[in-house]
Amino acid sequence: MPHLPLRQGISINDTRRVLMSALLLVALILCSNAFAASQHPGSGASALKISSASALIVDERGNLIYGKNTRDVKPIASVTKLMTAMVVLDSGVSLDTPITIIEEDRDNLRHSRSRLRIGQATLSRREMLMVALMSSDNRAAAALARTSPGGTPQFVEAMNRKAQALGMLDTSFFDSSGLDNRNRSTAEDLVKMVRGAAQYPLIREATSRGEMKVYPFADKSALEYRNTNPLVRNPEWHVEVSKTGFINEAGHCLVMQTEIGGRRLYVVFLDAVGKLTPVGDSNRLRTWLVGGQRIAGN
Repeated sequence: MPHLPLRQGISINDTRRVLMSALLLVALILCSNAFAASQHPGSGASALKISSASALIVDERGNLIYGKNTRDVKPIASVTKLMTAMVVLDSGVSLDTPITIIEEDRDNLRHSRSRLRIGQATLSRREMLMVALMSSDNRAAAALARTSPGGTPQFVEAMNRKAQALGMLDTSFFDSSGLDNRNRSTAEDLVKMVRGAAQYPLIREATSRGEMKVYPFADKSALEYRNTNPLVRNPEWHVEVSKTGFINEAGHCLVMQTEIGGRRLYVVFLDAVGKLTPVGDSNRLRTWLVGGQRIAGN
């Protein structure tokens, strides 16, 4: 192939200088972008620092925002009570029926405490459900299962059927309170459970409520209960469904349906070491989103 001469007035050295100048300009641009990124970290999900061992955040269209060990099967502790509530409401039993706490409702597995005194505390089924959901009372959850059609064994069977109906294929239940560490699920399955629970107005009301009073005793003395999720009392949060949970095997857990920046999200944090870690993870999530970070589906 014949050699083509350079255009008149442009030498090989000139061409090299032009190329070197162009490369230098590209390098400067790249360095500038890198510096800008260092001043504004977190443009991706990798910048969201979640401490819980398992976590999943998706929006209502199913877009993944953040995931971490989402298919790990873990004990879920009192997160169980969302399923308990759904099964009670599905059964069609009267919510006005009074239920008295009896010896059978005592926690003989972990000896957890309850202010609903055995043989003395009586509440309507609606109130018992509210206390179980909002304040995670284990005697209330046990009484709800015991007084349902067929008693506790059939109630637990209904919990597992409901899980299958919701597509929670890696989930199993053995009691209504979550004290049994064989109550297990995954973050992916729990998003399905929260979605399902959100369809029940009473569950939304109970789990998003900050506090309530009940009068379970003959002398009409009041018991005051507060939601175990402090975020429901935080004006910066709009929590629609919520449930916390803790036993040693499960760590600290939190599931929610919430709105952040006008966008409905499903949030699951499992197996956190510290009591406030799921709350901290939630606040880090909110800060990351409200700060205008780019997330899947936008």
